Amino acid sequence: MTAELMIGTELAAEMVANAATRAGRLRAETGVQPCLATVLVGDDPASATYVRMKQNRCRKAGIESRSVVLPAATTTAELVAELAKLSNDPSVHGILLQHPVPGQIDERAAFEAIDPGKDVDGVTMHAFAAMAFGEPGFRSCTPGGILRLLQAYDVPLSGAHAVVIGRSPILGKPAGMLLLASDATVTYTHSRTVGLPDIVRTADIVVAAVGKPNFVRGEWLKPGAVVVDAGYNEGNVGDVHFAEATAVARLVTPVPGGVGPMTIALLLEQTVDAAQAQSETAVQPVAGLA
Repeated sequence: MTAELMIGTELAAEMVANAATRAGRLRAETGVQPCLATVLVGDDPASATYVRMKQNRCRKAGIESRSVVLPAATTTAELVAELAKLSNDPSVHGILLQHPVPGQIDERAAFEAIDPGKDVDGVTMHAFAAMAFGEPGFRSCTPGGILRLLQAYDVPLSGAHAVVIGRSPILGKPAGMLLLASDATVTYTHSRTVGLPDIVRTADIVVAAVGKPNFVRGEWLKPGAVVVDAGYNEGNVGDVHFAEATAVARLVTPVPGGVGPMTIALLLEQTVDAAQAQSETAVQPVAGLA
């Protein structure tokens, strides 16, 4: 068996083009140009590269990109103050805090300083609760992108057994919640799970989000499984041993070119959604008093 690749680039390009059309329409009708503020703490080269990539995609989608770069020594209080300022700025519609942040910062406190209405990366507890309860709200971008990719490739989710490897609050945990909301039966696992290979062999769908290169081996997989590699490690290596997986699975996402483009595309789509929602709830002048 040679697996078919689940490529995210083409679908992501369609999503970005649609976001650009909607952003242009919003600007023409209301004068509002969607704006995404990216906040980077420190000078980590990989994080800086990701931020530049997102800014470039913003330009293609007709979204204004505002960059905030803070020193590596920034404290939690200083970062929270900056995020609160952006949250209160009506010209900013979405906020992205590039993570991970330096070790001295309480990352959860920083995330919670983002207005839920501007949390277009889906990192707040409000966003997680919305995903868990099936309520409207922004999705964590990588899990949300994974669901869109599975749907595009007509992967049956209802009744399927999905094994999520990883428990990050912005990747593994919300991925499981979204799969559960799609009527999949979900098993959460992680790098310390006892008997992990045997559990993975029962999965119709495997989501690898553990942050360890080549962690998931081909012999762990059930023949014909759908494998989503949400990992990215040095050297363009995912969390799944790609060559081994493609010899066993039915569908596999490559790294790069699989999940990554979907993450950015959903970020831009949700930024336009946020701008639309905020333009609709903006205070309008009372007739006769303008």
